[in-house]
Amino acid sequence: MLLIVFGAPALAQTCPPAPDHADAMAALVEQLQSTNSPTQAAPLTQTLWDLWLDAPDDIAQTLLDHGMQRRKANDFLGARDLFNDLVAYCPDYAEGYNQRAFASFLRRDYEAALVDLNRAIDLIPNHIAALSGRGLTLLGLGRQSEANASLRQALTLNPWLGERRFIIEPDGTDI
Repeated sequence: MLLIVFGAPALAQTCPPAPDHADAMAALVEQLQSTNSPTQAAPLTQTLWDLWLDAPDDIAQTLLDHGMQRRKANDFLGARDLFNDLVAYCPDYAEGYNQRAFASFLRRDYEAALVDLNRAIDLIPNHIAALSGRGLTLLGLGRQSEANASLRQALTLNPWLGERRFIIEPDGTDI
């Protein structure tokens, strides 16, 4: 797919390092933890998405954007192919893995999604979307206890996540 989008010379290029948004992300997570409502959390979450979706260069951004367009059009295999190209080009860019995981999740290929989510989290440990996605993926695999742990980890970073509803506690307990 990369050849179709960019031509053969793109394969010879090297992906630059992903933009370093660690400080900005940490500040946003800190703000999320002190918000009082989902309404206050929403713009902070959108800003996090803006940072996660900031690809290392124009080639990576185009692959990411086109992959997300394919996914939105329910072309999960086409999206996966573009995200495969993105991950091959930029193996240290967390969002390539997170988006490929989402395409796999939507195809119910939970094993593939889990591998990619774990890699995204390795690259950005406080990637709230990847953590919650891992929780939902573990649910898809029937691994409730592990799903609860991942969802709780995401909720410690953003207490307003709707995924809270997927945590199943033993009878007589609440989160």
